[in-house]
Amino acid sequence: MSTAGPRTPQTSSSLTVSNRYGTPRRSLSRRAKLALAGGALGVAVVGAGFFALGQNGPQIDTKDVGFAVADAGHMTVDFQVTKDPEATVQCAIKALSDNYAVVGWKVATIGPAGETTAGTTAHRVQLRTESLAVSGGVDSCWAADANS
Repeated sequence: MSTAGPRTPQTSSSLTVSNRYGTPRRSLSRRAKLALAGGALGVAVVGAGFFALGQNGPQIDTKDVGFAVADAGHMTVDFQVTKDPEATVQCAIKALSDNYAVVGWKVATIGPAGETTAGTTAHRVQLRTESLAVSGGVDSCWAADANS
């Protein structure tokens, strides 16, 4: 017989839980929690700065106006570009087939607008296509390098 006293229900259940799942881990100290919070805040500030600086490029907006399919090998895309009148941008124009495959692609360079102060200009680009296109438009535009 054992000389130890009877086990209390609380001790018995905590032993069962410890045996089944292991001993509970200690929580982080207050100093460790503050260090983790400070590190997360630092990463957030750096990330926000990165995205804010990435958005400082020139504002370029496009609007698809229309397209015309001449035949299975050619199409024309009409679009407008709104940009700084003195900026040079490049726009990727694409033609799509009925199953949304790209069947034509061309990069158009749009230079400064000259004497006009209006930022929106209209453009027409002719594309060669490898099969019949059913749609066309601007895929994306970006600021052109000064060396381009």
